[in-house]
Amino acid sequence: MNYEAKLDEALGRLHDEGRYRVFIDIERERGRFPHATWQKPDGSSQPVTIWCGNDYLGMGQHPAVLAAMHEAIDATGAGSGGTRNISGTTVYHKRLEAELADLHRKEAALLFTSAYIANDATLSTLPKLFPGLIIYSDALNHASMIEGVRRNGGAKRIFRHNDIEHLRELLAADDPDAPKLIAFESVYSMDGDFGLIREICDVADEFGALTYIDEVHAVGMYGARGAGVCERDGLMGRIDIINGTLGKAYGVMGGYIAASAKMVDAIRSYAPGFIFTTSLAPVVAAGAAASVALLKTAEGKKLRDTHQQQAKILKTRLKGLGLPIIDHGSHIVPVIVGDPVHTKALSDMLLDQFGIYVQPINFPTVPRGTERLRFTPSPVHGPDETEKLVRALDSLWSQCALNRAELSA
Repeated sequence: MNYEAKLDEALGRLHDEGRYRVFIDIERERGRFPHATWQKPDGSSQPVTIWCGNDYLGMGQHPAVLAAMHEAIDATGAGSGGTRNISGTTVYHKRLEAELADLHRKEAALLFTSAYIANDATLSTLPKLFPGLIIYSDALNHASMIEGVRRNGGAKRIFRHNDIEHLRELLAADDPDAPKLIAFESVYSMDGDFGLIREICDVADEFGALTYIDEVHAVGMYGARGAGVCERDGLMGRIDIINGTLGKAYGVMGGYIAASAKMVDAIRSYAPGFIFTTSLAPVVAAGAAASVALLKTAEGKKLRDTHQQQAKILKTRLKGLGLPIIDHGSHIVPVIVGDPVHTKALSDMLLDQFGIYVQPINFPTVPRGTERLRFTPSPVHGPDETEKLVRALDSLWSQCALNRAELSA
């Protein structure tokens, strides 16, 4: 076997399809988000504005978060010292879990190193706790949920995205006595549409199913205290397990679930993805706890309101140009290009010519033919940044000979 040739072949396919991923070196500048510096391969640098980050509210730069992290690292040092079972549980971890449980009005919460691991570990463990469990998964669920469902070895059913009748048909066709769980999201990050939470909860009640929701792109962003779309819509009490992240609106890193104390205890005791993983560094847990606490306050509400306003302004401006954006009312602003080569070219030109950084989104993250640029405005993307982006897109769309009317149809 010529292993080098096989690697060349695999990478060559990505290059040929125009979807080879290139990472650029970005140096974020404290206090200046969304502005940063691009360190070019030739050793030179260029100022850029980040338009594709998931630090939605700029909390990764917030003084309260940084102060908490400085205090923790001075007090405890860098690492956690091990898994949660082996010296890796600290007062910082317990404090953060208490903040998260309070946020979601649940009895308990459990930290993981990422929301991906939280989804994977939890969904792959549940059949151990409920033998014969059938998981009903929305077709557009995140890769981490798909992987968790796939790895658990149990029965699974895929229902068409947000298709309640299809979900009901699948549930009705199975053994009424079998344990069941419906897994879905509150905000689907590539199109920015919302899950049908109330309707899914109604179906779950009808068939005696547990509910599992991924609120990764919603925590910190929606609801009176930032607990997500379930809080905004008064539905937190109807969800059995809530998954969230600390790496997006909260500006740090890590993931978690929030549920009943008994459910959390069982996952803690059985999930290999929790048991055998070194815990978050205390400095990270401290920063996350400060961020969660702050976004529960009036200051957090103000940031959320400003953020929604900025998203509306950008969507209105792009619609005015006739660009093919998807608008489901969330904070995510996808502009459909529909071709991986054009998408990469637009991304490169925005960066080189205008200092605007937005990564292309290609297959397999989105279906072929729906390649896009995905913009994520924040409260600190002001009028000047928005104007520069709109003018750049207006110029480059024509330069790339993309037909706005056809793509919008």
